[in-house]
Amino acid sequence: MTNETATPSSAPATPEAQSFPHGLGMSLPSEEAHAKAEGTFPYAADLWAEGLLWASILRSPHAHARVVSIDTSHAREMPGVLAVVTHEDVPGGPLSGHRASDRPMFASEVVRHHGEALAAVAADHPDTARMAAAAIVVEYEVLDPVTDPEQSFGAEPLHPDGNLIRHIPLQHGDAEATGEVIVEGLYRIGRQDPAPIGAEAGLAVPRPDGGVELYIASTDPHGDRDLAAARYGLERERVKVVVTGVPGATADREDPSFHLPLGLLALHTGCPVKLAASREESFLGHPHRHPTLLRYRHHADAEGRLVKVEAQILLDAGAYADTSSDALAAAVSFACGPYVVPHASIEGWAVRTNNPPSGHVRGEGALQVCAAYEAQMDKLAKKLGVDPAELRLRNVLATGDILPTGQTVTCPAPVAELLSSVRDFPLPPLPKDTPEGDWLLPGGPEGVGEPAAVRRGVGYGIGMVHMLGAEGTDEVSTATVKVQGGVATVICAAVETGQGFATLARQIVQETLGIEEVHVAPVDTDQPPAGPGCRGRNTWVSGGAVERAAKMVRTQLLQPLAHKFGMSTELLQIADGKITSYDGVLSTTVEEAMDGKELWATAQCRPHPTEPLDATGQGDAFVGMAFCAIRAVVDVDVELGSVRVVELAVAQDVGRILNPAQLAARIEAGVTQGVGAALTENLRTPKGIVRRPDLTGYALPTSLDAPDIHIVNLVEERDVVAPFGAKSASAAPVVASPAAVASAVRAATGRPVNRLPIRPQAAVAEPTG
Repeated sequence: MTNETATPSSAPATPEAQSFPHGLGMSLPSEEAHAKAEGTFPYAADLWAEGLLWASILRSPHAHARVVSIDTSHAREMPGVLAVVTHEDVPGGPLSGHRASDRPMFASEVVRHHGEALAAVAADHPDTARMAAAAIVVEYEVLDPVTDPEQSFGAEPLHPDGNLIRHIPLQHGDAEATGEVIVEGLYRIGRQDPAPIGAEAGLAVPRPDGGVELYIASTDPHGDRDLAAARYGLERERVKVVVTGVPGATADREDPSFHLPLGLLALHTGCPVKLAASREESFLGHPHRHPTLLRYRHHADAEGRLVKVEAQILLDAGAYADTSSDALAAAVSFACGPYVVPHASIEGWAVRTNNPPSGHVRGEGALQVCAAYEAQMDKLAKKLGVDPAELRLRNVLATGDILPTGQTVTCPAPVAELLSSVRDFPLPPLPKDTPEGDWLLPGGPEGVGEPAAVRRGVGYGIGMVHMLGAEGTDEVSTATVKVQGGVATVICAAVETGQGFATLARQIVQETLGIEEVHVAPVDTDQPPAGPGCRGRNTWVSGGAVERAAKMVRTQLLQPLAHKFGMSTELLQIADGKITSYDGVLSTTVEEAMDGKELWATAQCRPHPTEPLDATGQGDAFVGMAFCAIRAVVDVDVELGSVRVVELAVAQDVGRILNPAQLAARIEAGVTQGVGAALTENLRTPKGIVRRPDLTGYALPTSLDAPDIHIVNLVEERDVVAPFGAKSASAAPVVASPAAVASAVRAATGRPVNRLPIRPQAAVAEPTG
């Protein structure tokens, strides 16, 4: 895997250009990098406590069933079992959920999806806990599951709140407008699992005050604390969440079905209780990407300029609402893509089914519609006989244009530049007809068919995502910066999930205060809240809070010197650990200026407010947006239907490069996750039953599947309303890469490719003659 990135003009080309790599714009390595590489980093699965018990959760084998009875007597009588809990033992009420309180900790009267929890056991050995859970006798009345979201509209209610979670009928411009050229399509997007590196694990420890401490890989510790306290019937002050090492995070770390039973068992036994989920439990328990059905009709004039987009979008939320309302808002709002569309009629629904729950996965809502609207652009280009890249350039969005929601794009939107960059990047060479060259063909040297059957295709995908929460979400974070003895400490409850916040926080303080040694304190709920670690929040909101706190400390540090020399603090600068004045009269070190004092400050960052979409889908719902353009080059064996992604050229607007190496890693990771969604990742659930919930049955892309990734252009046009001007980095390439791969397969085969992941039969070329 390769990348080519632009080095910011304000930073040295390499870290060796100065005494130590620090400050914004440098590739400062993570403090945890060595421990993670050596396998010594403490993840939740590594935790231990004196008197430890082990937990196991009983999960439903059915997608839909009425619970007639639950008999726990056999499990309770087993030697080594200290507690068995069911819905009857939940003091705070039956419902829980981060964004929608519709999900029970344990199923009581009805099971709504395969793998739903019914009971939990605590025992003195993990094998005993598993056997005890298996000994619980549940009598079911199996019901017919509703697994087709289209059937959900007319089905009996699956939940007291009904089957419809949200409906958005967006109307923009003239509903009667038409174009000279019309193309239509029906598209299906599969169920992608977040597939975390490490499965869910955690430790619950009872407190002397009757509360509990949860040591879990949480991405929103205060949200998890509040949720747990409500379910346990406790005051928030008696529940503490301590964030352990998070081995990557998305929907799997935001689901309460693992840690809520854990804390309940600790409260019942008075002992520490640990849970380490198996890979199968991980697949069954956490949410996945929303499977989506999309119907599109694009209208354009004879020159290929878009006139109107009509779309129907149906999201399968699974059994519970979770974040489906948010995902639908993103899908409907970005249904036309980063293109100027004068008229739009978009209708979206999110419905309950008896499929596994869907939730937050990078680019939720935006990925699904991107695959569809880019397929439509390919169809339109083919019908008009226009180059696909040229057609897109005729329609791309720019700053000042208006979205179908009526919101004006005020942030930088260099979409034309991004697309031109990837279009003009040199194409990779064609494979050579040699034994070594066989590796370049789909299937490798043992699996490839005839080289003559391999065709190369080039395709494009342009994705857009929103940053931060939307539709009136109050985004706020608090941070404290302390300095003493030449060492700075950052206290902020923003969780390091792999996106690099801890490293960024160090760089911010180094840049602002000129102090080399900066540490980020471990996260727990004794600190002020910072919100969930998703959608670029950590860089924007928490990074902004750290910057403000550091600047306040900087003022405290410089004010005595400025007063002494009769000048303002603005005339003093800090660089490389030294404080100097504009005229050179003052020159001292930060350590000398500190003079043994302790300085500290606490600050908040709160972006400008947004508003909910109204009854016609109109409103300023988003704080900011990020864009990414990708050109995919694929080789397809048109007889076997096998696909190899040869290369992906990526251009992205990043606002400002804060850490070049970290940014490149985030983009490459996002692109690769998108390749998985395009070609292999699909959690199959026939009749609502998760089929082969393991990493053999669920095909993740490996290092052999990862293509060459060339980051050809990072546009640094700063977003003036964002701290540092930086934008979210990882979600936009996840959104764009599946669309680009599908577009390239479409170009190679001539097939419509209307389903993700791409099935082999969809990549077999149409017969000719």
